[in-house]
Amino acid sequence: MHHLNCVKIVTPMHDDVIGHCLLIEEDDHLLLIDTGVGVKDVESPNERIGNELIELAGFQFDMEITAFQQIQKLGLNPAHVKDCIVSHLDADHTGGLADFPNATVHVSAEELINFYSDNPRYIESHLDHNPTIKEYGISDEQWFGFEARKVKSSLKTEIYLIPLFGHTLGHCGIAVEWEGKWFFHIGDAYYLRAELEDEQNPVGQLAEARADDNTRRLESMEKIKTLMKEHPEIEVFGYHDRGEFAKYSVESPMVS
Repeated sequence: MHHLNCVKIVTPMHDDVIGHCLLIEEDDHLLLIDTGVGVKDVESPNERIGNELIELAGFQFDMEITAFQQIQKLGLNPAHVKDCIVSHLDADHTGGLADFPNATVHVSAEELINFYSDNPRYIESHLDHNPTIKEYGISDEQWFGFEARKVKSSLKTEIYLIPLFGHTLGHCGIAVEWEGKWFFHIGDAYYLRAELEDEQNPVGQLAEARADDNTRRLESMEKIKTLMKEHPEIEVFGYHDRGEFAKYSVESPMVS
């Protein structure tokens, strides 16, 4: 399992916001969880993302942080990425999808519906390469008290989409069992872990403004807090928290 930072965002509040993606290597197969900013985003940012969103979000573009380039630096072949699991379909999570055109995209059914509902938060062109998409609806399975949707990928590794709705209407965390331990990538269910302890954290105001359903977002955060309290053995981390990412990175700010 490799931890990759595939996003750089500069905001008035934080000048180095990251995008914590996971690359899972199993035999000759690679699986990517969230994809960050992609090669085409770097090459043609205005055409792919648009100047308005670039300025609003604070996107910075650097080919070195794309998942494609980082996979090559690890001595791996990007063509071996057979699956991309996305927590949701916001642009900073989907930009890299086009760099792996033969990969199956795994996403919740609710998120795919939201994506094609003319919701202005999404960039539909990020799926213009027409990937194979597997969507996952409501499940009877459970994972530590959460509804769990088992991902059917090319890997043997146990992976579940875990509904954490609110940030978007189909937002999910991704639970991965790796070497006898559970890792729970909660996507954008919170931006910073500090939000869990401090309801007045300024970042929480941004999270509320960006939420499709803030009531459900807060409910999802409460579920995460309960999980962390009852199961401290589970590794929990979000997409944008640099402090959490640093726990898994070694010398490089991009990979571990």
